[in-house]
Amino acid sequence: MNIPKSRNITWSHSDIKRSDREQRNGHKGAILWFTGLSGSGKSTLAKRVEKALFARGCQVYVLDGDNIRFGLNRDLGFSPEDRTENIRRIGEVAKLMMDAGMITLTAFISPYRRDRDANRELVPEGDFLEIFCKCDLAECERRDPKGLYKKARAGEIPQFTGISAPYEEPLNPELVVATDEHSPDECVQLVLDELVRRGIVPAEVAAPRD
Repeated sequence: MNIPKSRNITWSHSDIKRSDREQRNGHKGAILWFTGLSGSGKSTLAKRVEKALFARGCQVYVLDGDNIRFGLNRDLGFSPEDRTENIRRIGEVAKLMMDAGMITLTAFISPYRRDRDANRELVPEGDFLEIFCKCDLAECERRDPKGLYKKARAGEIPQFTGISAPYEEPLNPELVVATDEHSPDECVQLVLDELVRRGIVPAEVAAPRD
């Protein structure tokens, strides 16, 4: 456990309970942690789920990997140490947003199991859903939406996950979504159904809409 460098600090508890926020929202707060290789569809799926939940009145927000690196984590690179710190910070932010009663979605490669597990341990059991966007490496390279694999193969991007740096697949994720086997709409429905099954959102939220 990391110990803050600051001393003489005390955690300030809100006068508004998380349960009160959740009651007003009509759903529970949760962290949906989308993980997978670059090009596996993490951001696309997270944004589609966000849109579906928002349309149904849920308080929801996506924390996107690139967006975070423009601001909060602009001082971090892609060394193993920086990757770990990147995920640690995002876990703390996601926890705060969940405490506010929101469904917080994160879309990060987050290649190391220990880092994902550390964020799971930040919150009570059942509040952290690891969603593995499973996609064959060859398909991720074929998609290559940002042209990153091409640059990595050419040696222009060092320590690139899946090519010159490791990706540790989840061992026991709450949900596996094979994004190379299902349509985008089917992938969204799988996530919504899982949220209902776990009691995070009511059943009507996951009902298909025309």
